[in-house]
Amino acid sequence: MTKLSAKQSRILNFLRQFLEEKGYPPSIRDIVKGCKVSSTSVVEYNLRVLEKEGYIRRDPEVSRGIELSPRNRAIVRVPVIGYIAAGEPIPVPSADTWSALGAAESLELTQELTRGKEGVYALKVKGTSMVDALINDGDLVLMQHVETAEDGDMVAVWLKREKEATLKRFYLERGRVRLQPANEEMKPIYADPEDVEIQGKVIGVIRKVE
Repeated sequence: MTKLSAKQSRILNFLRQFLEEKGYPPSIRDIVKGCKVSSTSVVEYNLRVLEKEGYIRRDPEVSRGIELSPRNRAIVRVPVIGYIAAGEPIPVPSADTWSALGAAESLELTQELTRGKEGVYALKVKGTSMVDALINDGDLVLMQHVETAEDGDMVAVWLKREKEATLKRFYLERGRVRLQPANEEMKPIYADPEDVEIQGKVIGVIRKVE
């Protein structure tokens, strides 16, 4: 690779940051605005240079069809810390057990997949209650460690009274929490807000290939 100009380095850094924050590539106009470049033709020229030098790949048939080449993607290690039910709740291991599992198995993923988030971990899904959200038995869900959620977020929830965990969409209703499956054949779980501890929010899915 040849040495990049200051403008090309600025565009490449903008691409990395945009992908980490948004999870999808910027448009040409996003780059013009974000890098304070004079015109779309200047961006096009510099993208051609970046592609020729192997920093990026482009698909001319796809809108926003820009991606970083593998050697320019930051790699993060994500621990796989156990299983979570996506059907009826099942008991989960203790924190010590999850730590041991995380040490034994991990994934190497790009920051595009983890969206640049901190505290990301993976869980193996058991059950079919989230099939309408394209999460099937055997898939891996990427979780960001959070303790709060907004209505509609897909979260891993610890039910303290039952000492069980489940993967559902979260809704706070009057005096209760509704944990909604994404499967028409299954009913929601209702719980006292004091009984619900949010352990993480889904930020991505790695599907099992049959």
